[in-house]
Amino acid sequence: MGRSRGGLTTKIHALVDANGLPIALKLTAGQAHDGRSAADMLTTLGDGDVLLADRAYDSDALRIEMAARGAWANIKPMPNRKRRPLFSTFLYRYRNLVERFFNKLKQFRAVATRYDKRDDNFLASVQLASIRIWLRHNESVA
Repeated sequence: MGRSRGGLTTKIHALVDANGLPIALKLTAGQAHDGRSAADMLTTLGDGDVLLADRAYDSDALRIEMAARGAWANIKPMPNRKRRPLFSTFLYRYRNLVERFFNKLKQFRAVATRYDKRDDNFLASVQLASIRIWLRHNESVA
């Protein structure tokens, strides 16, 4: 999808719930900025929700948008920020749910090695793997 020194690269963006299950998935080019591509994924967030994201998503515009929807953006601030926003290190520990989801996603060979060269086919294989993750979670709960 995107070109870099090493070849074609793709970033997978995921929005997961409190159980680490995917709610929204999106692909972007490897050279695309993370924060700008996240805005359309966050439409499901509303009153009382907390967005936990890494430094790549740190922007005042995203924080203002989340506050307008009634959600709180607990995003680790960039080290060179002059005005530091509120940040809870206790809540930030739960961001590992996203990392766990990506580790589960990498267990699927087609996703980890990116067999599909077209972005729409690759997104479909990521979505199929996500469905299997949902089904495995529901089996373990039942």
